[in-house]
Amino acid sequence: FICTQGQLEIIKARLSPVLRQDAHQNGACYRIRSLYFDDADDTAFFGNDAGTDARRKFRLRVYENTQDGARLEIKHKLRGGTKKDSCFVSAALCETLLRGEAHAWREDLAQPLKELFQEMRLGGLTPKIIVEYERSAFVCDAGNVRVTLDRNIAYSCETTRFLEDSIPLAPVLPAGLNLLEVKYDAFIPDYILQLLETGDLTRTTFSKFYLAALAQRGEYLW
Repeated sequence: FICTQGQLEIIKARLSPVLRQDAHQNGACYRIRSLYFDDADDTAFFGNDAGTDARRKFRLRVYENTQDGARLEIKHKLRGGTKKDSCFVSAALCETLLRGEAHAWREDLAQPLKELFQEMRLGGLTPKIIVEYERSAFVCDAGNVRVTLDRNIAYSCETTRFLEDSIPLAPVLPAGLNLLEVKYDAFIPDYILQLLETGDLTRTTFSKFYLAALAQRGEYLW
């Protein structure tokens, strides 16, 4: 859901006494930075645009600390559902990936790394764009519910600077607009739905990677 700052603050105030913060959050919010890969034909971008089923995206992700390495994540979309496979990547290996270099395949590599290296060699996958934002997140064990409130969503094309503490960024959304996402498995408890109800939220499809890539092209949906 695309939300105003006011809507986001109302929802956060409702959720804070009821749901617990996620493990990454020590204060009001925390920073997330992701680097997305795509090939020369922008297959991930156009697949997102067309709603291709099934599809997958490769990304590196860091939180507040950019010096300790990153998580490599493969995000799968299938029949309206989402799942992620991930593994840790050291800072040294991250630097190699940022240069577009794939290591030799080894049997002991984590499966996500094997898939990334294969796509880099055979599919021409390279680092394409960085997306950064501030997140407040709340979780509930029942239904494996996760509610995320994302502000200041921005992007950078300077992919080799992914592990630097501060990089130049450009906004993805107009000032004052933010993102609310509600993720769950089989069900979501009714009381959480009631906490999220403001009467004026409209569900929409939203990919930070896609909108950042649109903005990079000088195109916007808002």
